[in-house]
Amino acid sequence: MAGGGGGGVSPLGQAPPMWYHRDLSRAAAEELLARAGRDGSFLVRDSESVTGAYALCVLFQKHVHTYRILPDDDGFLAVQTSQGVQPKRFKTLPELVLLYLQPNQGLVSTLLYPVDREESVPDERDYSDGEDEKPPLPPRFGSTSTPPGPLAEPHTDSAPAANGLSTISHEYLKGSYALDLEAVKQGASSLPHLNKTLVSSCKRLNGEVDKVLSGLEILSKVFDQQSAFMVSKMIQQSVNQGGDQELENLVTKLAILKDLLSSIEKKALKAVQDMSLSGLSSPPPLTRHSKTIPVQAFEVKLDVYLADLTKIGKSQKHSLSVDVEGGKLVVMKKMKDSQEDWNTFTHDKIRQLIKSQRVQNKLGIVFEKEKDKSQRKDFIFTGAKKREAFCQLLQLMKNKHSNQDEPDMISIFIGTWNMGSVPSPKLVGSWVLCRGLGKTLDEMTVTIPHDLYVFGTQENSVCDREWVDSLRAALKEHTELDYKPIAVQTLWNIKISVLVKPEHENRISHVGVSSVKTGIANTLGNKGAVGVSFMFNGTSFGFVNCHLTSGNEKISRRNQNYLDILRQLSLGDKQLSSFDISLRFTHLFWLGDLNYRLDMDIQEILNYINRKEFDPLLKVDQLNLEREKNKVFLRFAEEEISYPPTYRYERGSRDTYVWQKQKATGMRTNVPSWCDRILWKSYPETHMVCNSYGCTDDIVTSDHSPVFATFEVGVTSQFVSKKGLPKTSEQAYIEFESIEAIVKTASRTKFFIEFYSTCLEEFKKSYENDSQSSDNVNFLRVGWSNKQLTTLKPLLSEIEYLQDQHLLLTVKSLDGYESFGECVLALKSMIGSTAQQFHTYLSHRGEETGNIRGSMRVRVPAERMGTRERLYEWISVDKDETGGPKGRSTLPPRTGHDYVKPPLTRKHVGAELGKVSEEAERSGKEEGTTIRAKQDAAEVDPSACKNNSYNNPAYYILEGVPNQSAAALSSELLPSPCSPPAGKTASFGGGRGKPPPGPSQPRRHTPGQPVRAISEEGSSEEDGSAAAVGAAAQAGATLNRPPPDFPPPPLPKGALETADTSHPKPRPLYPDLAEVKIPAANPGPAFCLGEGFRRGGGGAGGLDDQSCSVLQMAKTLSESEYSPTPRAPSAPPHFRVQGLGSGDACRTFPPRAPITEVIAEDLPEEARWSSSSLSLSVGESSVGEWLLKLGLERYEEGLLHNGWDDLEFLSDITEEDLEEAGVLDPAHKRILLESLKEQAQQK
Repeated sequence: MAGGGGGGVSPLGQAPPMWYHRDLSRAAAEELLARAGRDGSFLVRDSESVTGAYALCVLFQKHVHTYRILPDDDGFLAVQTSQGVQPKRFKTLPELVLLYLQPNQGLVSTLLYPVDREESVPDERDYSDGEDEKPPLPPRFGSTSTPPGPLAEPHTDSAPAANGLSTISHEYLKGSYALDLEAVKQGASSLPHLNKTLVSSCKRLNGEVDKVLSGLEILSKVFDQQSAFMVSKMIQQSVNQGGDQELENLVTKLAILKDLLSSIEKKALKAVQDMSLSGLSSPPPLTRHSKTIPVQAFEVKLDVYLADLTKIGKSQKHSLSVDVEGGKLVVMKKMKDSQEDWNTFTHDKIRQLIKSQRVQNKLGIVFEKEKDKSQRKDFIFTGAKKREAFCQLLQLMKNKHSNQDEPDMISIFIGTWNMGSVPSPKLVGSWVLCRGLGKTLDEMTVTIPHDLYVFGTQENSVCDREWVDSLRAALKEHTELDYKPIAVQTLWNIKISVLVKPEHENRISHVGVSSVKTGIANTLGNKGAVGVSFMFNGTSFGFVNCHLTSGNEKISRRNQNYLDILRQLSLGDKQLSSFDISLRFTHLFWLGDLNYRLDMDIQEILNYINRKEFDPLLKVDQLNLEREKNKVFLRFAEEEISYPPTYRYERGSRDTYVWQKQKATGMRTNVPSWCDRILWKSYPETHMVCNSYGCTDDIVTSDHSPVFATFEVGVTSQFVSKKGLPKTSEQAYIEFESIEAIVKTASRTKFFIEFYSTCLEEFKKSYENDSQSSDNVNFLRVGWSNKQLTTLKPLLSEIEYLQDQHLLLTVKSLDGYESFGECVLALKSMIGSTAQQFHTYLSHRGEETGNIRGSMRVRVPAERMGTRERLYEWISVDKDETGGPKGRSTLPPRTGHDYVKPPLTRKHVGAELGKVSEEAERSGKEEGTTIRAKQDAAEVDPSACKNNSYNNPAYYILEGVPNQSAAALSSELLPSPCSPPAGKTASFGGGRGKPPPGPSQPRRHTPGQPVRAISEEGSSEEDGSAAAVGAAAQAGATLNRPPPDFPPPPLPKGALETADTSHPKPRPLYPDLAEVKIPAANPGPAFCLGEGFRRGGGGAGGLDDQSCSVLQMAKTLSESEYSPTPRAPSAPPHFRVQGLGSGDACRTFPPRAPITEVIAEDLPEEARWSSSSLSLSVGESSVGEWLLKLGLERYEEGLLHNGWDDLEFLSDITEEDLEEAGVLDPAHKRILLESLKEQAQQK
């Protein structure tokens, strides 16, 4: 509860009034007031920006006005006023509110109708997975933490001793105190009963001091004879003395112990130095090395291309032997008659590994030959797991023999296990080695030590020291390394332990620990979370282990547990207190017993498990369903689950699920569920790959199975500039041209933006927004022009440093200085001489609150452009292949932030930067993992329009608000078919086509399907209507696809019938900010939804008319785009989308019109990004027109000069021919060749 008071008077008076809502969020407050719906409705909540302050929220004319109530130095409260206005001061909140209940007190409205808080009834039976009749007792240390360094031995008797002392003291005060008082009245000079009480209380302490002195006596005899005699004498006296002298004796012993401890180290040092001078040398310290990795051989076949058909008949079997320790790869070709031919390549001669996206067991290896020439060979492995093992070993070899002082990449093991209040077995090798069920590591790599091990446990009754010792012993047994504990944090029986390789111990800094209780009334620690955070060189990490509320039906309570933990866990950089922990770390991992269950009949669940069919179960998994609704884990990622539910097994076996238990209140059902999960969230354009995710099948002491996951994570070093601090002429700048945000709020205040980054000396603020508009009460569009935005100066100007940096933004209000949304941007894509577009979502307190987009650039001076390839950029995905893997997809799950950069190329200064760009362009998706580096929009499927919360009616309508009529809503929200916004054509924005599998990472991995964006309305299965949508969208794909989080609006009824479908009006790429307006209210028909838009994809029941109208409004709000200089394009024809269900007029949308880029040199990447649309326009009558369509007209003269003047002959052109014609850019060559190939296929 916030609030501070002065003079001992509570600012809330005798009891908190019902209109005081404690720490209610701003968004929730607005929703309650909207529900009330009457002018003058008000409530008071805690301020989000100032500790101890309050926020008075008043509803007037459908807008929420917020006033800050601040305490002064004397503890009096006053509403913040304009400068020069004398504030009125009050001792308590009720007194303050009482005044403003009177008219004409300076507020926008008199306070008329208090909005009362909803008192939640605490769940009194939230215990341990519903198994215990009462909550488990807390351990002797209710909440403990261990910072870096050796773990201290816990004093197991300290808690009982404290309790005993308290009891003895109470007994004295209740009884013996009166006797001592009477004795003093009669002239006594001592307090015998108090002395007896103190002796009893210190009895344990006396014994402990004797033990310590006995131990030190041995050291004293060796190093300090004089002290040894005194210690021996004191121990003897303690045995003989007692009674009144015992307390005095204890004080003397403590004094001797103090002197002994302070002097013995100095005396021991002197004695050892004396011995060393006498020739006695101490033995050398033992050094421990991890066991060497043996040479591993892989049986492969050489992939045969059509051009190599002449080789058919010859042996294509090869063996690839990886010598990690020796740093070489031996490629052996098996010949007839047992003969062999081999080539040896050292680690520096292996230029690149290229994974096939279509064939998951295929890998291309680029070898360096003589004279700087390279050769690529493609090999087929026996399975996808073998290919991944080979890549891991080669990466390990590269890293081991790298000339870099600091690593680019580390490997992390994460494990979570509910131990069921039973000590773990001695053998937990299957857990730390990731052996068992699901996605596991290959046996060739399973024993390679990870750099970090993170163990999260729940219901762990083992004391901290014993638990960590057992983990270290297990790791030492399997790795022969003595792992160092970084930190241990405990809340009751919830523990998290982090251990690191000895070689990395000095790379760890800024360690922090925290815990949050979410048990009964948020005061018991039987449920809650513990967390650890630290820096690994220049990369921040956060780890959260939680145990959430149990029970099949407690979904909302679990959701609230998550939000409480997200907001209250105090981890990471304190300067980032404006951001919740999901935005404070480069990489955040969230693990634990989340306790989400399966919503399905028990017999159906068991049948699916027996048949090992997990897809139907994952569709009814409560966590997946809540994530689809954006209720929890917004933009977190989780690897595909391919193992059976980990709860609730019969102890001692993994063959039987025990799903019923007789309780005093009746029979309780606990259906088998995936309670134990591991999720993560990473900053955009960082490297994160999940290599395994599964559970053990041989650890049976608990009713939960341990779960494991391993990750390959990119890290940055503490960058040190070789050129020193930049001079003025060498200073890099981060410049913004414009920013626009749509925020979900009923407020109409002004806003400013705060910028945070580790590359800035301190956070910076913008001026207030200079444009603001809204045609809907619940949303506000705000914009900042270049004049309102500050230029940021990074501490260092090297591109190698800046491309690893991120910028955190928070949009705050001027009235209450509270955040309305936060986001993170990667600087990597913004580096260049021309401005780059960005757009991403805003979130606050774990909820999506809007979108933000803009134009910015990071200018780096030419002399600071040198960079290098990262180790994780060494492996790429073959983008030239089309199609995708059949069957179960292993495409990456989404990363932490849906962050999309429009595909604008930039001029690269210097060959080094060009190399980086080329590497980034040829990099792509890692199969079975997350996308790794630069978010190249070339991978985005132009046939899809990403669904997100802005398509979700529940996002745009405040629950419980009195319904307006459907006609009224539609007239307010539908744009007029006669007067669309100037310079715009309406665009395709709906449907259930496949979402992009590329950088705009999907929100949840649906098993059995490629990883996809989560749609509130759509289904994970495609049908005919989806195919129609996809075809139409592909046909009308544009060179500049709209941002996924800004879906364009559908046209109103009849708009298509009157439109010229052959030659639509071109619209500017980005209208000027001044033109950006939410479409005005115009009469129009109600917008209807077919089955394709119903939540869950065909589930029972549809959305009501009001929700349908709000859905269209949501899309309309997000239509506009902007740019300083629009330019008209040439356009392919519109394609009409077939009906998506019942009511064709409601579901007929045109595709987005194509748009030509403003900057001609940026067009090629646009064209490459949307290559599917280019094939429609290749059939031009001349080479010039064809090049103009591709945006590569600069090469026309060179091609014509070399005789390529006819499109018919161009089909035979090769890369060498293009180079001779002046096409030297590899990306441009690829665009031209792909376009010609598609043209040939169409013929």
